[in-house]
Amino acid sequence: MNDKTFLEGTPPHQQDQLRQYTLIAYGLYAASIFVGLTSIAAIIMNYMKRDEVKGTWLASHFEWQIKTFWITLIAAIIGFILSFVLIGIPILFAASIWFIYRIVKGLVVFMDNKPIGDGWF
Repeated sequence: MNDKTFLEGTPPHQQDQLRQYTLIAYGLYAASIFVGLTSIAAIIMNYMKRDEVKGTWLASHFEWQIKTFWITLIAAIIGFILSFVLIGIPILFAASIWFIYRIVKGLVVFMDNKPIGDGWF
């Protein structure tokens, strides 16, 4: 890991803690596929540590996770409302696939110790 990816003066143990924290958040998002409430714990974690990762490569992962959570939540609400007229079922399916894709992609890029882009995919 290149030390230049962290803010000047960030102790190595804090760097490791922030990496571990990010990995735990990804794990909670992945677990939310089966137990939806874990994503709430993950989003709280993201907001609690957001300032600490500012200026590091981990900040891109936090933004990725936050964006994934909110867009998936909005899509799920819209899909649920529209499921009464059957249009929502494909929306819910697409939102689920998109969520899984973003968590897997984010985790793969994270494991390579790289920042992640800020696109939809």
